[in-house]
This record gives sequence, structure tokens and C-alpha cells, in this order.
Amino acid sequence: MPFRMSDMVGCEFPLFAFSHCRDVVAAVSRAGGFGVLGAVSFTPEQLETELKWIDDNIDGMPYGVDVLIPEVQAVDHSVTADEVVAAIPQQYRDFTRQILREAGLDEGGAAPLGGAQQPNTSLGQELLEVSFNHPVQLIANALGTAPPQMIEAGKKHGIPVAALVGAKEHAMKQIDAGVDIIVAQGGEGGGHCGEVSTIVLIPEVLQAIEDAGADIPVLAAGGIMNGRQMAGMMAMGAAGAWCGSVWLATTEAETHEIFREKMVQATSRDTIRSKHRTGKYSRQLRSGWHAMWEEAGLPALPMPLMMLLSEPALRTIDKAAVSGNPKAQELCSYFVGQGVGLVREVTSAGQVVQDFKQDFVAGYENLAGALE
Repeated sequence: MPFRMSDMVGCEFPLFAFSHCRDVVAAVSRAGGFGVLGAVSFTPEQLETELKWIDDNIDGMPYGVDVLIPEVQAVDHSVTADEVVAAIPQQYRDFTRQILREAGLDEGGAAPLGGAQQPNTSLGQELLEVSFNHPVQLIANALGTAPPQMIEAGKKHGIPVAALVGAKEHAMKQIDAGVDIIVAQGGEGGGHCGEVSTIVLIPEVLQAIEDAGADIPVLAAGGIMNGRQMAGMMAMGAAGAWCGSVWLATTEAETHEIFREKMVQATSRDTIRSKHRTGKYSRQLRSGWHAMWEEAGLPALPMPLMMLLSEPALRTIDKAAVSGNPKAQELCSYFVGQGVGLVREVTSAGQVVQDFKQDFVAGYENLAGALE
């Protein structure tokens, strides 16, 4: 069965795996899908190391890189890292320490990220340059309109540029910007997401593209955890699926065993769209972390301040959870979509790809049979 995305990026099966873990990226591409490495947490030097490892372990199969470039941030990029951290109110620092203290954890874990520890949410031109020195077949922008520098670099290197959208209006901006692929993610998805459901968003975006006279493939994202869902999205006109949450329950994932077990036990109602991690709405597994912030009545700080405050504390919580601290286990959370309710076991990333293929064929055959 020919797929449009196969011609664009060279993959066998148009299942795109967004992951912060190089092992997942390599395993998915080797199995016939297309791994995409989330690069926001890396320095250029670290990204070079990660991509070199992928090159050596992916058996020549294609892969891509995803960067995070928000259109709006709370802090002027001309200020220093220390000045950014200084903008975090003392009340928020104190409350974060209180959360750790009540869980019996070291309050030092509440120190905000500073200096070189801060996530790279700026333009990321250096990350792009590192990426283009490797055989990547896709560059994706995960938040906001793809900047002209990214579009121009993609054209220069002959690599398609993808961009994530959560509304048809955002899709129109991406079309005007000149992206090659649109990833339309519904509100069911993990991480930063909008409010429109996937099953509504996909036809809306496809219609908007058609009305604009454009010819841009759309990857469906948000809550897609198996091949039957993928087949349904492609029946509506999507060119493939972009998934993130399903890989978090794999043996190669960056998640720890406590969180993976929480995924297996969770239902689709156990997620929450909250600003109390990054400063922008993102869907996560509901936990004691969110409950404590909500009970305190403290509104989330804007990005990147909330992220700089929360990430060190959440890492401290994760370490304690793995060590057996029951209160930390109640607090631990991570980005995950409503599709978590479909996770039944922890398995390998390669097996997930094979299961997707089989389920996709079954879904396709069901549709074909209904037309006989």
C-alpha cells in the first residue's frame, strides 16, 4: 500500500513517533515507522551526541528532530538566565518547597533551573544547525508558527518542515509561513494541546487547507494509540499519525517504571490539562502535584517561569518515587494524553509499531468490507 509520507520522508509506514528518548526513535524507525527526537532539553553539544548515537543505531532508516520555539514567552531573551530565575515570586518558591517537605523530600530540589540548565526555548538556530549535520529527514516545530529561518533552512537542505497545530486558524498561519507538513493535534493529546478534539480537528484542518488551495499533508495527532484509530484518521484524509503517549509505556522510554505502571492502571479520565508544569496548558497524568497547586489557589506562572520552577521539583519527586517513597509516587506525573486508558501493558517500541500495522490493516479491511 503506497503512502504519501513514504515519498516525503522515506519511511515504510506513516506512523510518526515523537519521543525525548533516542532509543525509542531508533527502535521505531528500524521497525518501519518514523522516529522524531524531541530536542528542547538538549544543548547543541548534547544533541550532537544523541544524533550521533541514533545514526549508529538506526540501521540507515530515516528519522527527524523536533524543536520547541514558542511565539510568546514571558521573558525578554535579552535578559540573563539569572534575571529570568529572579522573576519567579518568592511565594511560589516557598510553596514548591512545601510540596517537597510534606513528601519527606529534600527541599533543595525546589531550586529553579538556572543558567545552562534552562530548557532551550529560544529560536534554537544552533540546534537546527546540529540537526542538519546529520541525515535527518524531517524538522518539526512543536509550538507556534514555524519561523522563516527554519523554513529557509529546510528548503536549503531539501528537508520538509512540519509544524504542530491545535486549531484550523493555526493551520492557516502555518500554511502562510510555508511549512510542508501539518501535524494537527486534538485536545486529547499529551503535552501542549488545544481544546478541539482530534475527530473534529482533522476534518476542519483538511477543509481549511483545501479552501486555501494548498496541497499540504496532515498528520493526525491526539489520543491515537492503535492502528485502528490511525486507519480512521486516514479514512478522513490524514496522511498518517503522529503519536507521543503510546511510546511512554515502552521499555525504551525515558519514563521510569513507577510512571509506566501508573499508565497501565490509568483510565482515560485520569489526565488533566494544566498550566502547573510549563506555564502553558498541557495534558498530563493527574496527580497529587496538580491537586496541591489547585488547593493552594496559586495561578500558574507564565512560560518559562513555571517550567523553571516545576521541573527540578518534579525530577526530585521522580527519583524518590523510584526509590519507593509512596508520597512521591502520588505526586509524580508526566505529559500523557487521554489515550492512556488504552494502555494495557508495557512492551517494546518495535512491538508497538508491529501492533499498529496489524491493527491498521484490520481497520482498513473493516472499512473496505462495509463498502462491499
